Amino acid sequence: MRERNRLEKAMEDVMLIQGDLEDAVELAQMAEEENDEELEAEVAQSFDELALRARTAELEALLSGEADANDAFIEIHAGAGGTESQDWASMLQRMYMRWAGSRGYKVGLIEEQAGEEAGIKSCTILIKGENAFGWSKTESGVHRLVRISPYDSSARRHTSFASVWVYPLVDDTIDIEILDKDVRTDTYRASGAGGQHINKTDSAIRLTHIPTGIVVQCQNDRSQHKNRATAWDMLRARLYERELEEREAAAQAEADSKSEIGWGHQIRSYVLQPYQMVKDLRTNVETSNTGAVLDGDLDAFMAAALSQRVGGEDTAKDA
Repeated sequence: MRERNRLEKAMEDVMLIQGDLEDAVELAQMAEEENDEELEAEVAQSFDELALRARTAELEALLSGEADANDAFIEIHAGAGGTESQDWASMLQRMYMRWAGSRGYKVGLIEEQAGEEAGIKSCTILIKGENAFGWSKTESGVHRLVRISPYDSSARRHTSFASVWVYPLVDDTIDIEILDKDVRTDTYRASGAGGQHINKTDSAIRLTHIPTGIVVQCQNDRSQHKNRATAWDMLRARLYERELEEREAAAQAEADSKSEIGWGHQIRSYVLQPYQMVKDLRTNVETSNTGAVLDGDLDAFMAAALSQRVGGEDTAKDA
């Protein structure tokens, strides 16, 4: 039913754009015949809006991957650099949460490890909404920040790194087999905010998948049972994402675009000093409006990376 609804909506959007385009063409002809400059300006604006709607519909059509429609986990880890990188990681967490909110997605904090002085060492957030994974999947990689440090009394410029990893929540339509003997379960006391109960009981759960070394953990709920269920969802998602990555690697052995998936590959620079610029190093999309980007205005970067990624996949298939 979800797939049917998605296709019906896509077809409806295309038909609406086609109908509005025909109306706009008729108005343009009328404005030209009557030499109505005011109507011509309105029609020109209509064409601009139609072009944007068509571009959005085109991008939505690209979200046809096996798990693109699914909810998404986003993991953020601070790089080397102590407080600087930990503060940058918390800025990225805020950026993605605001991006999700701007699209009407629901956001939940699954796990967070606070930094010693400021920021976070790591966190996992869950974004729920149609095509959440499809839109955010190209954000995986290393993000670089250049700024005057608010923690440096000498006001020197610092460069910080943090890594982002996006993987899909596995729903009931995808079967992932995990043997109990392959998973080690550890319980521990949650850290950070959460009230007295969450800090006094061993309610947090850590799962280790022994064959792959994948580790997931959850501490967002005071119930160990709920944390365990969420951790298993995360483990299934991580194993599924690993399978998708292996398939893509095999299909794109010759494609340079695969480098955006791996750790240690810088995908975007955020420069706040000595000038203002955010630039994606894969697509060369850039903007000087750094404040808007850090407030969650990421659609232009995601759209360009998605188009490039799909183009790379098509090239690999043709080869």
